[in-house]
Amino acid sequence: MAAQLFTPLRLRGVEFRNRVFVSPMCQYSASDGVPNDWHLVHLGSRAVGGAALVLTEKTAVTPEGRITPGCTGIWNDAQGEAWTRITAFIRGQGAEPGIQLGHAGRKASTAAPWHGGKPLAAGSGAWRTVGPSAVPFADDWPVPRALTADELAELAARYGEAARRAAAAGFRVVEIHAAHGYLLHQFLSPLSNRRDDGYGGALDGRMRFPLAVARAVREAFPADLPVLVRISATDWVEGGWDLPQSVELARRLKALGVDLIDCSSGGNVPGATIPLGPGYQVPFAAAVRRDARIPTGAVGLITEPRQAEAILAEGSADAVLLARQLLREPYWPLRAARELGVELDWPVQYRRAKPS
Repeated sequence: MAAQLFTPLRLRGVEFRNRVFVSPMCQYSASDGVPNDWHLVHLGSRAVGGAALVLTEKTAVTPEGRITPGCTGIWNDAQGEAWTRITAFIRGQGAEPGIQLGHAGRKASTAAPWHGGKPLAAGSGAWRTVGPSAVPFADDWPVPRALTADELAELAARYGEAARRAAAAGFRVVEIHAAHGYLLHQFLSPLSNRRDDGYGGALDGRMRFPLAVARAVREAFPADLPVLVRISATDWVEGGWDLPQSVELARRLKALGVDLIDCSSGGNVPGATIPLGPGYQVPFAAAVRRDARIPTGAVGLITEPRQAEAILAEGSADAVLLARQLLREPYWPLRAARELGVELDWPVQYRRAKPS
């Protein structure tokens, strides 16, 4: 049988050449939200390396939605135009360009990791953070301002505008970031959402804003192109967001026209105990796929070709998303094909190095 990892996957009008997706990885290297040569080479090299979908880092839909001042954005036309040469290059290598849209919420306004990753100090470029409630990420983090209902409606519209701009920039996939403790995840989790209006309380209220965002993006993005959503399937904390709630969210997202759930975990609570290990998040993708009846992507310490192949062959997911492994090895798909006995075309410029 042919390796599942290298069978095509179709979502709406897009056919991915294999099941290896590049997970979003922040680079913290933009200026005023505008991607540059670093992003072109970083993302382009993964397309050259054989991946099927190349997702950008979390790209902010408003200036305040950036994690750091160096994060990319798509809240204006200059940023959209800057993405066009990157999307064109990715498509020229046979891969599909995708953009992850997000807002950092209470985890915004921080320094880049190599500068400590802590909240920016006043006078050092800091801005006021926002969230579902006036609950800080940690005791030594700023208290965010709770967003009003009117602001939430405006912010959902900004996601829609970003999706339209993304389509104009040549992106063929949009992924909504609702994971890792950023704004949409903050609304979902009762640990960060303490609201007593229609956007808090029981599950329906906590899902209301994330679903409004998904609806705005789906309506704004071309109907023949897929929309993905990345979730944290659990907070890894008692009383927090968990897998059964994630399954219900996936059902609601499917009804809105979302095409695949990218299943990660954690990030909303500092100090959570996470049982790290190879493929430790795969069971989340399997459960969502089975119980919500929607395609899923598996992510998290997937490093070896046969490991990735087993995830797909056993029906736990429809695609695998690789992050750090593709930083270490941008051409991992080429090695994976060789190890799995698949004849894969190499870029013509590199064929003289292809093992016989």
